[in-house]
Amino acid sequence: MANFILLAALLCVCVLAVLLRPLWTRVRGVALGVAVLALLSTGLLYKLVGTPQALDPASRQAPKTLDDAIVQLNAALARDPQQVEGWLLLGQAYQRTGNTNGARDAFAKAAALAPDDADILTQAAQARAMANAKHEFDAKALAQLQRALQVNPKHQRARWFLGVAQRQAGNNADAAVTWAPLLAQVDASTAASLRAEINVARHEAGLPPLPDAPPTAAPAALLNVHVTLDPALAARVRLQPNATVFVIARQVGGPPMPVAAQKHTASELPFDASLSDADSPMPTLKLSQLQEVEILARLSASGEAMPQAGDLQSKPIRVTLPAKTPVNVVIAAQ
Repeated sequence: MANFILLAALLCVCVLAVLLRPLWTRVRGVALGVAVLALLSTGLLYKLVGTPQALDPASRQAPKTLDDAIVQLNAALARDPQQVEGWLLLGQAYQRTGNTNGARDAFAKAAALAPDDADILTQAAQARAMANAKHEFDAKALAQLQRALQVNPKHQRARWFLGVAQRQAGNNADAAVTWAPLLAQVDASTAASLRAEINVARHEAGLPPLPDAPPTAAPAALLNVHVTLDPALAARVRLQPNATVFVIARQVGGPPMPVAAQKHTASELPFDASLSDADSPMPTLKLSQLQEVEILARLSASGEAMPQAGDLQSKPIRVTLPAKTPVNVVIAAQ
């Protein structure tokens, strides 16, 4: 730190020497006075509004504990209270230490700085409820949730918490209305439990239950596969009771993980399998998203999904989706 101050002072002297050179040749006293005044003013100004401690390496050390991080965050926010991210981090840190009041106040500061951010408004409302002795959403939290839904009507957490707040206040009919749009936004299992909650609120409001949800149509089959065992192989091998046949569709030239798969017992051979999006093991990649796939069948003596030594497999067949005719695959010795 001392070296930095010395270098800064030398730099100031050099600059002043250039600027005050005309005065030095005529009125040296005035030039010297101006130089001293400028140096003193600069140092005093930095002391008042600058951050001298930032020059100390010890003050820039990474926090060793969460409590240290909270101290540093509070110090940084005291110098610059307009940091939205800083208040969010402080709120999260307080939550991890169980300081619900500190979290409430930190998230409130973030929400005040970002009044059009639905995520922050919802987080601030939730923090207020957690800090409440009865874990209730007060009037300010309710206003924050309502504002969040004005900004983003599809914000799921804000809509859920607003319904909870309305239920806490005894406004069951309002809660049922608030929650209803979520049914179209969540998956089937979540929708079933949510529908039950809505019906409880409607019952307490003296309203009839919602109509039963329409049955979900099964995904359309994109290809049909006819799986057989090579007759010559069938005559030589004796299938174990737990032998399993996996029918697999995978990306052409892609990773070995299937985009659709079915499991059958070897005793079913020969059999037909219809593959659809319902057979896709990965929610991020469905069979219907691909134009071409490779189809194969693998006979596993152990019944394990992962390929094992001794497994028998058909030759991969490239198929364009949706397939108009059945795909015939034959499991044979390689």
